Amino acid sequence: MNTTLALTALLMGLAGGPHCLAMCGAACAGIGRAAQKQTGGQGVSAMLLFQLGRIIGYSTLGALAATTMQGVGWLSTQSAAFRPLWTLLHIMAFMVGLLLLWRGEQPIWLEDLGRGIWRRVQSATAHLKLRHGGAVLLGVLWALMPCGLLYGALLVAALSSSPIEGAAVMSLFALGSAVVLTIGPWVWLRLRG
Repeated sequence: MNTTLALTALLMGLAGGPHCLAMCGAACAGIGRAAQKQTGGQGVSAMLLFQLGRIIGYSTLGALAATTMQGVGWLSTQSAAFRPLWTLLHIMAFMVGLLLLWRGEQPIWLEDLGRGIWRRVQSATAHLKLRHGGAVLLGVLWALMPCGLLYGALLVAALSSSPIEGAAVMSLFALGSAVVLTIGPWVWLRLRG
């Protein structure tokens, strides 16, 4: 595995921990608290199972990103017809980046797309029990949560040389952020306890 990509992903997860805690910490604490109510005091184990699910979900996305990038790379070298499309895709990504920089917020259509996906995930997991693998499944589905930091880490995974390496890169990112997303809500639950 490329150690530079692995270290980058791990450091992104660790350094992005405050962002993750601000965006998802309350939800993680809610998972721990709901598990305490459902199981009679096993909130920490549910949070750890949730983090395991996140690692699985993020790893799957990393493998998909690496596979997709390799496929696009292969297509771009095989056919001159794809080069204008590939160039247009880069120009569009650059323009979206400039728009994000200028406006300081996500475009509404991108936000709506992410929220629509998240609503479907929420309705599918509304009656999920946090024991018997429910916390793991919820963690896997958490990978569908719209998050700029996650998308940045996926770009790092897309640079990897194989789907397995892409999965490993994203698992290191998820592991780095899991440190803060487990300790922060655990401390909050203990203080409220």
